[in-house]
Amino acid sequence: MEIKRIIDHHCHGVTTNDLDRAAFEALISESHLPPPDGCSNFDKPVGLMVRRHCCPILDLDPFSSAQQYIDRRLELGGQVANERLMRAAGMDGLMIDTGHRTDYIADVPTMATLAHCDAREVVRIETVLETSAMKASTGKELLIMFRTALEELSVEAVALKSIVAYRATFDIDHSIPTENESVDAANSWLKQIEKDGWQRLSDPILLRYALFCALDVCADQRFPLQLHVGVGDCDIVMPKCDPTVFIPFVMEAEAKQIPITLLHCYPFIKESTWMAEVFQNVYYDVGFTLNFTGTLALRTMQDAMEMGPFFK
Repeated sequence: MEIKRIIDHHCHGVTTNDLDRAAFEALISESHLPPPDGCSNFDKPVGLMVRRHCCPILDLDPFSSAQQYIDRRLELGGQVANERLMRAAGMDGLMIDTGHRTDYIADVPTMATLAHCDAREVVRIETVLETSAMKASTGKELLIMFRTALEELSVEAVALKSIVAYRATFDIDHSIPTENESVDAANSWLKQIEKDGWQRLSDPILLRYALFCALDVCADQRFPLQLHVGVGDCDIVMPKCDPTVFIPFVMEAEAKQIPITLLHCYPFIKESTWMAEVFQNVYYDVGFTLNFTGTLALRTMQDAMEMGPFFK
């Protein structure tokens, strides 16, 4: 099969910092804590893949030691190491979620330079609402500011994205909230911020408001809405991150002809493939999962292609 273009439809920026071993190991882990004493995050599938595939790009033998790899990265410097690795990936396009650790990782223009390819923004709706909350004086003003900001950001973007599963799970009311409900929830959140400082968005009513605003923007711009599914930080409620729980909202999107892209999907790969089979608007990926399953990535791909349409 001839592959003419390779586009990563959902990724984050890399860090160009010079990383010591502890800092690098933290970035190849989903855990909030380092491994136990005497253990290493290189001693798992993703670490094995780094040593196998990344070492040769930095002029090392395949499966060079973890410390040799870290030392070589430091010798080259973060900027050069990332340029080599990103360009070796042979990407033609990157769709970058800009709502994660923006103070630490490369922005869209920097990623375009590093990878030597086109790079476009995927707007994370929760981040837009949180940013708007730091500027708004009233709940009603917050909702207006959010919708306006989302519309403005979408002009240069290629997709919207939500992490509702992480913030409130998929097991929430799937209907659009009333204006009064939304304003009251926004006022309560602003009061909490005024009292205690910045607060992460987790109110289900505000998340529902944001999601339905996102559907409007996606319909106008002919965007997909990307949804994180499953694997994540330790504070998620995994059983309620099953995408089948979110089917009523998916059906709302389908009625508006808005594509829904289920991201990562582990451990709900089979559920995601079934949804892609029965819903015209559902797509799915397992890209992130392939990194972490390493040599067993083929089995992951077999699960992903067990039922899901190949074109999805």
